[in-house]
This record gives sequence, structure tokens and C-alpha cells, in this order.
Amino acid sequence: MWRPAERRRLAVAALTLAAGLATAACAGPPPIPPGEAGWLPAPVVPLDSQPPPRLVVDAPLPDQLAKGLVVLRYRAENLRIVPVYGPNALDVSPRIGHIHVTVDDAPWHWADASGEPLIIQWLPPGPHKVWIGLADPTHKVMDSRTVEFVIPPGQGGGGHH
Repeated sequence: MWRPAERRRLAVAALTLAAGLATAACAGPPPIPPGEAGWLPAPVVPLDSQPPPRLVVDAPLPDQLAKGLVVLRYRAENLRIVPVYGPNALDVSPRIGHIHVTVDDAPWHWADASGEPLIIQWLPPGPHKVWIGLADPTHKVMDSRTVEFVIPPGQGGGGHH
């Protein structure tokens, strides 16, 4: 139970914080000079030309691999990951797409448009590789990365927990 003096101090602190946030929100970001290096047009209007899409994938964390869990974070540059497919979606600007994933050179892959990290478990101990392809709405791969890692002995594979 809060004492009245503590409640007043908390209320004043909350109001001060809210006023500061409101002032910052009203002020908005500082203006950006036209043509400033590193700034692209806002993605709210069609672009005449777009830089090529690029896929960036982080290596899995060793602590998770030691538990037999593979978590691969990725991001697409110059492409938004969304669940929209088909030839008509090629005209969307800025560019959209999804990823394809293959584990250990399997003859099949799966597509994912969540934009969330890939989580793979139950791989047997030993070396593995995951291929991730950045695909357009017609499934044409535009960029890809392969991540190689090792599941330590005594981890991964087998039944479900």
C-alpha cells in the first residue's frame, strides 16, 4: 500500500514524464536536409528505382546451440517481408517479398512471410547448414545466405519435450 506522500511523488513523476513525452512528440524529429546522404524517400509513394534487395542473417547464438536450439534472426534491406504473392504483387512499391528456407540441402524448402526469427529444433548433433533465400512475390530468389553451425554432442535430435 502506497502512503499518500509516495502516491503524490509518483503522480508528479508520471505527469512530468508525460509532459516531456508530449513536448517531444509535438516537436517532431529535426528536419532532414534534402539529399542528405543515407536517407531514402519515405516508403509511402512509388519509387522510380529501388536499390537491390539484400538479406542479412545473424549467426545463431552459441548458448542456444548448446541447448540444441537454432534461432536465426534476419532482416531484409530494400524489401518488406509480407504474405503477398503472385505476379501482380511485383508492381508494389516499395518492393515486397518473403523468404525460402532449406535445412541441410533437403530437396524441399518452406516459405515464410512473418519477418520473425527462424526457430529450428530437434536437429541431430553435428554440423548443419540453413540456406535462406530472399524471394519476390513470384518466388524468384533475389539474394540468399547460408548459415553453418554445429549442434554439440548430447543436444538436439530425437523426441519432443
